[in-house]
Order: sequence, then C-alpha cells, then structure tokens
Amino acid sequence: MIYLDNAATTCPNARAGLRAASFLTENFYNPSARYHGGVCVARETDAARNELLGFVADPEKFDLIFTSCGTESDNQAVFSCAKRGNAVTDAGEHAAIRSAFSELKNRGVEPRIAPVNSDGSVNTEALLHLVDEKTSFVSVMHVNNETGAVNDIRTLARLVKAKNPRAVFHSDGVQAYGRIPVRLTEEIDLYSVSAHKIGALKGTGALMKRKKFPLSPFLYGGGQEGNLRSGTENTYGIAYFRYAAEEKFASLSADGARLSGYREMLWELLEKPLFARLSPENGSPYILTVSAVGLRGEVLQRKLWDAGLAIGTGSACNSKKPHSPVLEACGWDGKTLDGALRASFSPETTEEEIVRAAELMNAAVREMKEVTG
Repeated sequence: MIYLDNAATTCPNARAGLRAASFLTENFYNPSARYHGGVCVARETDAARNELLGFVADPEKFDLIFTSCGTESDNQAVFSCAKRGNAVTDAGEHAAIRSAFSELKNRGVEPRIAPVNSDGSVNTEALLHLVDEKTSFVSVMHVNNETGAVNDIRTLARLVKAKNPRAVFHSDGVQAYGRIPVRLTEEIDLYSVSAHKIGALKGTGALMKRKKFPLSPFLYGGGQEGNLRSGTENTYGIAYFRYAAEEKFASLSADGARLSGYREMLWELLEKPLFARLSPENGSPYILTVSAVGLRGEVLQRKLWDAGLAIGTGSACNSKKPHSPVLEACGWDGKTLDGALRASFSPETTEEEIVRAAELMNAAVREMKEVTG
C-alpha cells in the first residue's frame, strides 16, 4: 500500500518506539510520585518538554503544557482566552477552532470570521479589519491542513498586537511543527502541536505558551502540568513524541526540499485535463490538493484504496460532510469540491511511490470519466 494521507496521521516511528519502550516497563512510575523512580520519570518528562519546545522556541521565554492532542490544545487556548468582547479567526481553520468559535456564541463572546484566499491562506486585510479594541483573542493556523497554504504567523501576530496589544494571538501549528521551519516570537502567545503528525503516537499533544502568560486550566484535578492540565502524564507518549521529533528536526530542511520536489513531480505527472490544482506552489512541501472536477472524491478514494493507494479527500475531521468547509471557503465551485483529493507526504515517501501514485490516480479518473460519460 502506498500511503499518501500523512496529513491525517503518520506511521509511528519504530526507532522512537524502541527508545521510548522503557516507559512502559521499568520506567512506568507516576511522575508525581516522590520516590526515586517517580522523580526520575518526572525529570525525563521535563527534559522532553524542554527539547520539544526548544525546536521552535526559546525555553527561557516559553513553556510547554502536555495535552492529549491538538484539538485539546486548541480548545484550551480558545476557552481560556476568549472570555469577553469578540474573538477573531478565519474560515480556513481546522474543526477544532471552528467548532470552538461556534460555542463562543453561547458564552457571550462574539465570533468573527475572516475570509480566506483561494489557496486557503487567510486574507490579512480582512482579518485585521475585524480586530478592534474589544478583541480578546485571535487564532490563525500556521499551515492549512487542507491546501498546505502557509500563513506568516509572525507578521500576523505583530500586526494584530499593533492594533490591539491586549489581544491574545494563538496559532494551530499541528501541520507545521516538524515539517517547516518556525521560530516563535514574543507576539505569539500560544501555539498548538500534535505528536501523531510527526511519527509519534495519537493521544499526545502540547500547547506552547509565553512564560508568565495567564492561561486558565482546561482540566482540574491533581494539578499536573503546573496546575494547567490535571491528569497523570502520558509518559510513554511524551517520550515517543520527543524521540520522533528529534529525528524530524534533524532532517527538517533536507526532507522539506525533497518532498517539495516530490509534490511538484506528482503534479507534473497528473494529466492536466483530468485534474485541477487547489494547493499553492509556495505552500507546505507535505501537501498537494487537487480536484478531479465533476467526479466524486470519496468514490475515487475507495477505488484508489482498492488499487493500492491511500489518499485523502480533505481533512479526516470533515469526512462526514458532503464538502470540505475549508475548500468551500476558498470559493471553489461544487464540481471542484466534489472531486477534491489530498495527497500528503512523509519523509518515508519515495520517488517510486510518487510515480506509481500518479499512474493510479490518472487511471482511476480516466476510468470513472468513461463510465460517467
């Protein structure tokens, strides 16, 4: 099976799993325990915290809170900070932000949604127009999970703070962390990441925050994670996250350059009368979204699976909806939305797999067009 749905989840890194295995066996202790075993596990958990943070931020200026996933991290950011006035985001966000913003209406906070450009990037002018003196929270994703468009969050955060210095700026970095270079600046208050997007396990995520930033707890109980996320830490998942990230960041630039070439190779090999490109050329090297205009993407997806290719039709979190809300917000027509397919890559993707994937995609679309006339 050729696996090109890495934006949905990645295959766990076996080497990282072997290194983390001791946290399932001899180092299984609760990190809150006061005896030596617990203290040692707590020390390793903090080492993982600092290393995972240090890849994208200065540990002297930022903290990291372990969570269960990117969705939890996004929700903690939203509901901790958007408590008054209005909150601003864009129509290209992941469901974790979109749904949380819908809930804000029930909590007395006005959600404001900025439009996106046709490639899924935020319309900066429109976003800033929505920010005023009553804005308490702004969230803009770093890499669009459906198109791969990259938002310049450093510039956006600076512009938001220039208009309202009290507004909290958050970014969902789930599709960016370990995939594209980033360094958090002091204008970025909060940043969400997820382990299973970079070869670690589902069930582990993190929320990065500026030091001394007044974040509210999302879960209450034993006071773990500096009283900001109660619950016994998933030490095995955290260790796995750390070791997978070490490998990802060690080859970040080389992987990005190679996969950018594979992304363009796939596009060149696809037959242009059959496919339209929805992803920008300057987007993430890990994502190429196209459309077999007029066909049904989910039918093609099942057909390609049977032929040996796993590929997405957009965000897995939108799989129960007829069309992707993100691609709808980009302004694509119904026939283009129907035929959307998202190929997403990993460092393990090979050139041979790209060539074969293009052959299978071309053949599947040609066959379906012949059947439908």
